[in-house]
Amino acid sequence: MPPQRIVCLTEEPTEVLYALGEQHRIVGISGFTVRPAIARKEKPKVSAFTSAKIGEILKLQPDFVIGFSDIQAEIASALIKQGVEVWISNHRSVVGILDYIRRLGALVGAVEKANAYADDLQHGLDVIAAQAAALPCRPKVYFEEWDDPMISGIRWVAELVRIAGGDDIFPERAAESLAKARILEDPDEVVRRAPDIILGSWCGKKFRPQKVAARPGWDAIPAVRDRELHEIKSPIILQPGPAALTDGVREIAKIIRAWTNR
Repeated sequence: MPPQRIVCLTEEPTEVLYALGEQHRIVGISGFTVRPAIARKEKPKVSAFTSAKIGEILKLQPDFVIGFSDIQAEIASALIKQGVEVWISNHRSVVGILDYIRRLGALVGAVEKANAYADDLQHGLDVIAAQAAALPCRPKVYFEEWDDPMISGIRWVAELVRIAGGDDIFPERAAESLAKARILEDPDEVVRRAPDIILGSWCGKKFRPQKVAARPGWDAIPAVRDRELHEIKSPIILQPGPAALTDGVREIAKIIRAWTNR
């Protein structure tokens, strides 16, 4: 029998299960969940990202807990020791997100709905990619995930930038799964790579374009010179779930189209 009482330690499984019409299985969610908005009203919040209320989770009597990445390893371990079944996914690419949706659907007995949903998301990406292919040129894009220390974008973000019509200036760093491997020790490296557009999503903290523009030597960067510094809200890009493949990539594509039409 598919799980009936699911706790979601991050937002993406919550968003997927609601999209599949399987939200009745959810008994607890992450406090950082914002999509869908109704989830915050309907479901108890029992975790952050690096911590969780283990006792509160156990009171919910879950038969399945879903988390993400090595960062939640300690939470998973604590629950496993209490006899709870835990699934920690570790997907970090666009293909990985789509596969994740299909696997989650299979785990809850909603294979056909999950496959149809993933196919629809892929179609949306294909449409954006086709529109991007018609653009007259491709901007170089620097995506900043955090400002102190400076951290460049993760793999699925770099892939979405490419789908939307741009080229991430740190593709070699995007391939690194851990944030510490994407720390930019030398800010001048951004200056040397001369991005046309700077996108900021400071992991829940408000992006401050003026602070970025004021960095020493950054006035030489085309994006700074042309005031092409834009915020992408964290909930629609920094979680490896449906939001990034819909609202996130569309926002990036909108910015790139505007740049090409200047």
